[in-house]
Amino acid sequence: MLYNYSMTTPKFGFCCKWIDRPDQVNGIKPLDEAKQYNTGTTTIAWLNRQTREVAEQKLYDLMVSNIESTRLLVEKVGTFDEHLRMVRISSDILPAYTHSDWSYFWRRSDIRSELENKFKVVGDIGRSKRIRLSFHPGQFCVLASDNDNIVDRSIEEFEYHTDMARWMGYGGSWHDEGFKINVHLSGRGGAEKFLRTLGRLTPEARNLITIENDEVSNGIDSVLAVAEHVAIVLDVHHHWCHSGSYLDPSDPRALRVIESWRGTRPVLHYSVSREDILGDHVRNVRPEFAELIARGHKKQQLRAHSDFYWNDAVTDYVLGFADNFDIQCESKAKNLASKQVYERYISRDI
Repeated sequence: MLYNYSMTTPKFGFCCKWIDRPDQVNGIKPLDEAKQYNTGTTTIAWLNRQTREVAEQKLYDLMVSNIESTRLLVEKVGTFDEHLRMVRISSDILPAYTHSDWSYFWRRSDIRSELENKFKVVGDIGRSKRIRLSFHPGQFCVLASDNDNIVDRSIEEFEYHTDMARWMGYGGSWHDEGFKINVHLSGRGGAEKFLRTLGRLTPEARNLITIENDEVSNGIDSVLAVAEHVAIVLDVHHHWCHSGSYLDPSDPRALRVIESWRGTRPVLHYSVSREDILGDHVRNVRPEFAELIARGHKKQQLRAHSDFYWNDAVTDYVLGFADNFDIQCESKAKNLASKQVYERYISRDI
């Protein structure tokens, strides 16, 4: 059964990894219960040192365990309050998928059949539990690069994520079930090069791609240049770092972001500067970028994401978007942080 994401109340999601207690944020190993929800990986260097048989077995074992971990994570999210049924899935499920030495393994018909069957189970859970799922390829996916070789590799990386989404049953229509594969508008080619690259993607990839404003080179005005072609993800922390100001929920640019989703509920990314950088700042006053720079803080420091949402004033500001946006929480405390924002949200209605 399809779920209409144009008429939902807000969801609050986390990214990629399950945290079972706060000290895991600082590198403490997770308990066994948490391990089952998180993916593992390997390196190309390790694979290349092994015999082909050993390396292929490693890839197969990781495929099985990582898809199972993803299934368990999505299944667990499906037990939450409906407001918390949103999660970004790890990009590391199928190691070396696009690497020239090992991509043959993933193209084998027996492996491809198993991938389709296993991912279908994950997608079925997501749809039946009304969970909003997504991917976010890494920083090396640069679709607007002025280097054509980088663009070619970036397309391969994006289509890897599209393959996983397709096997889960997404991509047949515009952001079906609210699914998205999000990237930055990175690269010297800018909007013009991005739009040329967009035409090279598969139909499913074009249905699922979203573009996010970044904190350095492509602010909200830059990404809105492609809003007629792709849905835009608004990152409010990136906007604060890039422009030095807070974007008001009623700002015409926020309204253009909403319009870019063509009736599907938009997504906002929420993070805030680190606690250990702004530890002396009061919780009920929003940090002002220009004041912090004048006090000697470096821009690079202010861009880093916090563990938890320590500033109530910023959280309340972000919740001002909740009437129209789902909120993807990008703090390092993952599910603990998204629950924190949700609890702040419901406390306002009590």
